Amino acid sequence: MESAIDTHLTCPRTLTRRVPDDYRPPFPMWVGRADESLTDVVMAYLGVQYRDPDRKRAALDVVALIVASFDGEHRPDHHDVTWHVDADGFDNLIVVGYWRDPAQHCEWLRSAAVVDWWDSPERLSDGLGYFRETIAPRAEQFETLYAFTDDLPGVGAVMDGISGEIEEHGYWGSMRDRFPISQHDWMSAAGELRIVAGDPDVGGRVVVAGHDNIALIRSGQEWRAAQAEERSLYLDEILPTLTAGMDFLRDNGAAVGCYSNRFVQSIDADGNLEDESYNIGHWRSLDRLERWAESHPTHLRIFTTFFKVAEGLDKLRLYHEVSVADAKNQVFEYINCHPRTGMMRDAIRS
Repeated sequence: MESAIDTHLTCPRTLTRRVPDDYRPPFPMWVGRADESLTDVVMAYLGVQYRDPDRKRAALDVVALIVASFDGEHRPDHHDVTWHVDADGFDNLIVVGYWRDPAQHCEWLRSAAVVDWWDSPERLSDGLGYFRETIAPRAEQFETLYAFTDDLPGVGAVMDGISGEIEEHGYWGSMRDRFPISQHDWMSAAGELRIVAGDPDVGGRVVVAGHDNIALIRSGQEWRAAQAEERSLYLDEILPTLTAGMDFLRDNGAAVGCYSNRFVQSIDADGNLEDESYNIGHWRSLDRLERWAESHPTHLRIFTTFFKVAEGLDKLRLYHEVSVADAKNQVFEYINCHPRTGMMRDAIRS
């Protein structure tokens, strides 16, 4: 049994864990492992938004353009593409990119092709909305959890491998305990979301400034290889409770500290749905995420359902990754998106 915190990220603990040292989890789980060369990662959510179904082809063409921009030497180490409909009825396509080296992401972001396209006046008049939501946590500022050990998704794809069975799971507070920084830091929120350029109600270009320790969760389910029994387990038992929880956060998240929640499904290059989904949730703080997870009926039902099925999982792949980031390592930019998109909804207008 291993600790979720890798040895090179271990330091003298000044904050205690939520369980005693002799705790043993009820079933096996694993975390991603990376060597000491991974000091920071970049998680970039690059979105295209539209409401008119006739704009779907144009939106997919933009997704193809973004993915094509990854062909150069500064491409991300991993990416995937998703679709969802938000609370206001807008379709959103998101290219999610992970860079193991922030310097490579900066080079990609500053490349002429990317800059010229993003800054072009045509972005204001082509009938689509765009957003870039990017955070870059340090290695001590994110944690992972997998119910499987191969072909890791998300940030796991840019790590070096997988742990043995880990101790810190199966109890309230285990998410926090898997963060290396939790050994000495509460990861408390500081400051407020603020509009620093533009006006969401007018449209056009808008920039939102974040604050320290915004928490980002990606929690996924993949059933591509699942046979009939496990597909039914997910689609008939897990998905209904999961959807109810995700819809609550989408529609009522502001009251519990969730800035934005998107329940997305993976798609191929032509926009066809694939057998994978995950939520993308931005929270004011890890503490607010924990409070919802530990006390709200919508999540308690999700948690109870997972515990019922966890030991019997074979081809149904469940996982999550959670990170926090310093304000200086966050970017939230929007072009022609509706004013409730992403971080704009809860940002203070100055």
